[in-house]
Amino acid sequence: MPLLEFYGRECPHCTRMKPLIERLKKETGVAVESYEVWHDDVNQQRMQDYDKGICGGVPFFFNTETGESICGEVSYEELKKWAAKK
Repeated sequence: MPLLEFYGRECPHCTRMKPLIERLKKETGVAVESYEVWHDDVNQQRMQDYDKGICGGVPFFFNTETGESICGEVSYEELKKWAAKK
C-alpha cells in the first residue's frame, strides 16, 4: 500500500504541505493517496482508523508499510526520510 495523506481543504498547514507532497511524488516516484477529511465523513473515519488518537488533526500522514506517522507540518527532508522507510 502507498503512503496516506489526510488533509483539510481550508487548513493552512495542509496547504503548505501540498507542494512538498507533489515534489516527493515527482522526485521519488512514491505513491501518495490523499484524503480530504473536513468535508467527507468516510475519509474522516478512514483517518481515525489509521490515527488511533495519535494526532487527532491534519495534516496527518501515515506510512502503510512501516506504521509510522507524521502529525502536522514538517520539512521536505523529514517527509522524504519518512516516506523512504520500508
